[in-house]
Amino acid sequence: MAKRFGGKYSPSGDASTSESGSRGQFDGARVEPAGARANLLFLPAIPLVFLSLNDGAIGMTVGLIAAATLTGAAFLLREGLRAEAAYNARRTARRPAIPRKIFASVLTGLGTALAAYRSELVDAAAQASLLAPVLFGAAATALHAVSFGLDPLKDKGMEGVDTFQQDRVARVVEDAEKHLTEMTDAIKRAGDRRIEARVEQFQDTARDLFRTVEDDPRDLSGARKYLTVYLQGARDATVKFADVYARTRDAQAMADFTALLDDLEQNFAARTRKMLLDDRSDLTVEIAVLRERLQREGVRLK
Repeated sequence: MAKRFGGKYSPSGDASTSESGSRGQFDGARVEPAGARANLLFLPAIPLVFLSLNDGAIGMTVGLIAAATLTGAAFLLREGLRAEAAYNARRTARRPAIPRKIFASVLTGLGTALAAYRSELVDAAAQASLLAPVLFGAAATALHAVSFGLDPLKDKGMEGVDTFQQDRVARVVEDAEKHLTEMTDAIKRAGDRRIEARVEQFQDTARDLFRTVEDDPRDLSGARKYLTVYLQGARDATVKFADVYARTRDAQAMADFTALLDDLEQNFAARTRKMLLDDRSDLTVEIAVLRERLQREGVRLK
């Protein structure tokens, strides 16, 4: 008997046969903020060191200080870009405590000025002057600031937020992120890229919970167990599994650990959904109370 063609990818396909809303492999993937453009700034200090070795005591000292200053600026820039990416990833965030990108621009200008001054000291035919190094340093500072921008200079989404509760959440989330970092370091010892990707997928689900709690600090009491006890247990299990699997390549250990990650991910996702539903219920109550008050005061509502 002929059978009508159809499936989950057909226009009239059965929605029940479609896959559940599970995360894809690249869902939640994050691009490294400090890319090649920032890492290239580590290179100028290398030739400057070698060129300064035969410049005499003063020239060598100035050259080495300039190289160290440029290297420190590159480190500050990389950390500043990461802090800015973390700031942009949150709906509510405080400005970075240290303006790393601004300091990186200043140090880049200072290092460039010192390098220019060293070149004038080396050139015996020219008289050392501060004008050219100052101009080079100012130009380098301006170009660096234009290329990479400035740090966020104000808080975001903090209007009406209890700063004390926000600080409590920040401390708990910081400890939770340390657990996730330790999980990442431990699972690398297993030497299996598939299980590393599976751990990363669970970490993305856990970070969804982090962001939900950060957006509404009132959810901290309901999520504290997930951010402390459960994550600490997940970290300990990851360390044990990595040590066992690295030695034995036990398939049963892999299956048990994968099942644990599945259970943890489902529970974390369910907790996040519940908190979002509670937030929506609070909004519904607020709207109902406001409408009732308006009606009592004689305001007509359609």
